[in-house]
Amino acid sequence: MAKSTSSDTGVPAFDTQGHRGARGLAPENSLPAMLKAVELGVTTLEMDAHISRDGQVLLSHEPFINAEHELLATGEDIPKQDAAKYILYQLPYNHIKAFDTGSKFYAKFPKQQLQKTYKPLLSEVIDSVQQYIHQHQLQQVFYNIETKSAPDGDGKYHPAPEEFVDLIMAVIKEKDILPYVIIQSFDPRTLEVLHSKYPAVKTALLVENMHGLDKNLARLSFTPTIYSPYYKLVTPAMVAATQRLGIKLIPWTVNDLQDMKRLKTMGVDGIISDYPNLFQEL
Repeated sequence: MAKSTSSDTGVPAFDTQGHRGARGLAPENSLPAMLKAVELGVTTLEMDAHISRDGQVLLSHEPFINAEHELLATGEDIPKQDAAKYILYQLPYNHIKAFDTGSKFYAKFPKQQLQKTYKPLLSEVIDSVQQYIHQHQLQQVFYNIETKSAPDGDGKYHPAPEEFVDLIMAVIKEKDILPYVIIQSFDPRTLEVLHSKYPAVKTALLVENMHGLDKNLARLSFTPTIYSPYYKLVTPAMVAATQRLGIKLIPWTVNDLQDMKRLKTMGVDGIISDYPNLFQEL
């Protein structure tokens, strides 16, 4: 069963997105976090994609194993001198999967339910979520997938933009979920590849700078489906401008209920949050 969507863009009328699944409640970018967000009723699962040495698309925010909240396969802490040693693009996926990404207490998110888990493949996430939706007779969720790329990372932390996009799109096409996919990025290069090669895919431009709407949109040769700025950058003028342009405005990452209410009243088209449980109070 499809969600209520807006007629012009095909995205939820008001899009409640679980950031990295439900990072405030479960280990980020993990299967438990994604299923928790679905259980809480989000319309969209937000996640970060990286590529392993053997070309597998997996979920991770950093391009390496993060010593701040992830552990060695033995369950031991990663030594400080090795903090950026385990680069995902330089490791085969079976090596990456061995790290424990859910058992270490993460001070920034003390409400996380700790559990031993790992960095899953995008294909595995889609399979698990679709099965959960079917079993519990829930409405279809969207998948907002970020390409974690930047020009200075090409060949070191990730493949070049076209290969990166092609690898992600191969999974999406195999799983037959294209109508429910958004590809987002801070890197206009990957969005340009999408617009050129896969024009049916919805796109979101992520922004955290002070350059303003017009200058940021000018970095693209086309108009994205969604403009997604850091939430403190949102103003009534930005809301009005995106409405005139027919672009959805979905800010990140909003973790305070009062901020959520203020932004919704202002007229944004959705909210990305580490605490999708708060959406039930909107």
